[in-house]
Amino acid sequence: MLLDHAAAPELNLDTDEVDPVHDVNPGSTSPFLFTCDHYGRIIPRILGDLGLPRDELTRHIAWDIGIAGVAERVAAAMNAHLIAQRYSRLVIDCNRPPKAVSSIPLISEATTIPGNDGLTQEAKARRRALFFDPYHRRIDEVIDARRAAGQPTILVSLHSFTPVYAGIKRPWHIGTLYQHDRRLPPLLLQHLRAEGDLVVGDNEPYAVSDATDYTIPVHGERRGLVNTGIEIRQDLITEESGQAEWAERLVRIFTEIEATLVTPRASHL
Repeated sequence: MLLDHAAAPELNLDTDEVDPVHDVNPGSTSPFLFTCDHYGRIIPRILGDLGLPRDELTRHIAWDIGIAGVAERVAAAMNAHLIAQRYSRLVIDCNRPPKAVSSIPLISEATTIPGNDGLTQEAKARRRALFFDPYHRRIDEVIDARRAAGQPTILVSLHSFTPVYAGIKRPWHIGTLYQHDRRLPPLLLQHLRAEGDLVVGDNEPYAVSDATDYTIPVHGERRGLVNTGIEIRQDLITEESGQAEWAERLVRIFTEIEATLVTPRASHL
């Protein structure tokens, strides 16, 4: 079903639809704060299917396949705070600056999104108000509260990437993504490469920038937090067994890194 923008009422969520923000372990004392911008693939009922067939809505264009299972397991094992976005990146991408063309994509990879065609500025602003703003406001609130309590914060943004893009196979199993932070990414690269069985990307398959990213530049860099993004190849975490394996690996590595980064004097992190 494709929504007729001209005749459509203002976008709203029905009372039985889930909240955009998924909050796990609030109040955690772990220094790690995990975010997951593309955790879910829900589309609000009023938007129908955005004019797409069902199989398109399970692809990477709609969400980061497998990362939700990894994120949940990591947060549980470390008793760490996880803040995630339940709605699809096709509604609005919560890791894109709202002014970016890719914020509400008309084309994602090679797929046209009919339900995103012809949106007014008011319709775009409504999507931001319902999905983007509550998610990022929650991250801000949590960081503010942690700072007020003198609690260290290490921001880690969790993502997954497609094994093949534009017909080209990607060799990396996992990549670290960063822009200005020179504290956590080198440590993470060192630990991942020490595993011995991984092809590790250094700002591959993506690099963080102010033009293409939001969570790390705004919440991590502008606030001076230790931070990194992580991308895991989707074919490794599509199944629950892979999600469990990668969560266990990340928990072990983050626990080792925590001892290096967090000291009694490190409350400014």
